[in-house]
Amino acid sequence: MARVILHSDMNSFYASVEIMLNPSLKGKAVAVCGNTEERHGIVLAKSDAAKKCGVKTGMAAWEAERLCRDITFVPPQYDEYLKYSKLAHEIYRDYTDQIEPYGMDECWLDVTGSDRLFGTGEEIAQKIRKRIKKELNLTVSVGVSFNKIFAKLASDMKKPDAVTVIGVENFREKVWGLPAQDLLFVGRATNEKLKKLGIHTIGDIAKTDAEVLKSFLGVNGIYLKKYAMGMDNSPVTDMYSSPPIKSVGHGITCVSDLNNNNEVWKVMLELSQDIGHRLRRYDLKAGGVQLCVRSNDLRFKQFQGMLDICTQSPSVIAAKGMELFERNYDWNIPVRAVSIRAIKLSDRSASEQLSIFCDGSILEKIDNRDLCIERIRSKFGKGAIKNAVLMGDLKMPDDGREKVIMPGNFK
Repeated sequence: MARVILHSDMNSFYASVEIMLNPSLKGKAVAVCGNTEERHGIVLAKSDAAKKCGVKTGMAAWEAERLCRDITFVPPQYDEYLKYSKLAHEIYRDYTDQIEPYGMDECWLDVTGSDRLFGTGEEIAQKIRKRIKKELNLTVSVGVSFNKIFAKLASDMKKPDAVTVIGVENFREKVWGLPAQDLLFVGRATNEKLKKLGIHTIGDIAKTDAEVLKSFLGVNGIYLKKYAMGMDNSPVTDMYSSPPIKSVGHGITCVSDLNNNNEVWKVMLELSQDIGHRLRRYDLKAGGVQLCVRSNDLRFKQFQGMLDICTQSPSVIAAKGMELFERNYDWNIPVRAVSIRAIKLSDRSASEQLSIFCDGSILEKIDNRDLCIERIRSKFGKGAIKNAVLMGDLKMPDDGREKVIMPGNFK
């Protein structure tokens, strides 16, 4: 029996919430931006009217204004976005408890066992679409398919306020002629590599030999072929389950470009405070660090390395991240965003063989220091104690955008 998977995508979510909260913006070109003075107005979301003018997410405000003279910029209200995201989830829960968020505005739902109560997948999708519109005054596009990859693809095919179905019997006709970049996990860099192979459509991916894809894209090439062929079997996570934690990370787009190592170090150290806190909360320690850097031209670079000793220490994690950055990044282009992640996690109580060159007393002092800082913060707040270097210009936003989560369960 084929599964019935929905992907619900709230249309132009941030901008739609802003327009719903302020009806005077209805019908206007609206862009939700960070601080326009500090970041020169990076567009986080745009209304349909702004989109028609060519405004894109990630564009600087001055670029958006050049394309659309009448555009209205509004600051983000993340608490409101979270509120309406949760209200949408309450509607989803009326149809299934198998709900997997993909950010605040997108969710997968497995409604395979809901047909006797609520009808077919398409009928359930229509009910959800109508309820979101009536109860929240927002719109969603819902994709219906037999796996998560195609359900998301379907939700992107027709917007706004629409339901699209991709079935087992017709997915080749509907999907294989689409551009390769429409497939989830085919980013810009991957798409460029595929073009060099003469692969331009999803169908091309499906028809290419798996070993050829693997030789150019690594193991991800194998997964892309499976996805293109409709062979995604990844489950929709039950809303009550807690999947195993494989990594702990934190990243941010800065309010202005980072132009030297010192500015990058400050951001990296601040991000690592949160990572250390969460490692302690989960009773885990990191055996390695992964760093992702997005430069001002929107190109991503990713590096990773192993730690000599597993740790929970924010300063040790940040130092390793900085080592990776200095070794691998050249300064031809300023840095726009930084993400650092603790990887190769293990239980904190797990035994570990120390090197003869490792001073156990120093490790104990670092752990005691970090534990003391953690206790002070838990009692008096996150800002009660911090590294002196973080007291100056940090170039990090404080508008709550770190609440945006991008979970997922694939492969």
